[in-house]
Amino acid sequence: MVRAPRDRREKRRRVSTDVEVSRVYSDDMYVRVNSIGAGDSRPFILVPGIGVSSTYFEKLAPHLNEFGPVHAVDLPGFAGVPHPDSTLSIRQYADLVGLVIDEMGLDDPIIVGHSMGSQIVSDLAARRPELSTLVLIGPIIQPTQRRVFTQAVRFLKASWHEPGTVKVLAVSAYLFCGFRWFARVLPKMMTFPIEDALPEIRAHTLVIRGEHDAVAPREWVRTVGDLLPSSRLWEITGAAHSVMYAHAEEVADLCVAHARQSASTEDDDDTLRFATGGDSTDEAREVSIPGVAEALRGRLVETAGVLQGDDEKIAEGKTISARAMSEAPVTSEK
Repeated sequence: MVRAPRDRREKRRRVSTDVEVSRVYSDDMYVRVNSIGAGDSRPFILVPGIGVSSTYFEKLAPHLNEFGPVHAVDLPGFAGVPHPDSTLSIRQYADLVGLVIDEMGLDDPIIVGHSMGSQIVSDLAARRPELSTLVLIGPIIQPTQRRVFTQAVRFLKASWHEPGTVKVLAVSAYLFCGFRWFARVLPKMMTFPIEDALPEIRAHTLVIRGEHDAVAPREWVRTVGDLLPSSRLWEITGAAHSVMYAHAEEVADLCVAHARQSASTEDDDDTLRFATGGDSTDEAREVSIPGVAEALRGRLVETAGVLQGDDEKIAEGKTISARAMSEAPVTSEK
């Protein structure tokens, strides 16, 4: 067992918490982009999974911002972004992420996809060889396991190990998405052949799974590494499918280290490495009671902004929540 690469000191790190919200339009659709940080450093772009929102990255993004600006997207049909008239395929979602990169003038961003987002960014990277750095978190789906019932059972098994905050985020996100849109997109996710896209990816790729992630099993992640021309594989102990939320700092350390090493492939192989992590169901050190109240206030402001289509209010709510969570104590590495 080894620890993930770490740059931080034992004292709590300074992280950005000011969120800006913008839109990138494609005809009558738009992608909501939630950004923190600025500057000339290489940016990150974060793509969430089916039904959920960029809020799943709210703990990860500030830590990534120490390396460069961070842009987390909310795609059409999710997170209160209006549903398109027709169902979008994984390819169409990938094209929208590519449009965000182009319209915002992002120079070789580090692309991060979680769950269905891993399909989206894999399709994009396979067609855009100029993208040099990719991160797949909990990649899906095993070709032999493309059955809704099987994946539902695996999702429930993984959910048992998720912290309560993730479960609340999931429920609220699925309510905004709506059953009808979720049911329309689900077949696109279930049938997307990620195994065909992976060998075409020229980006140096980091693959991360949680120990209890039944959605992205260990043997499947090893297969993903075999299919990728250039890969590094990590498993974080104690984590589940939403590893980037419950173990944000560990995931951020791995992502930043990967971005810094991506120019060299000398240590690339398909060996699965293990990073130490705590129990993802233990939230004792996350946020104080006043912090919880303030984070809840931020969530309510954000929700009001989503319902009203008010991006400024969404940004205000996200910023309030981010500041509240930034006050959480961080346990020093032993």
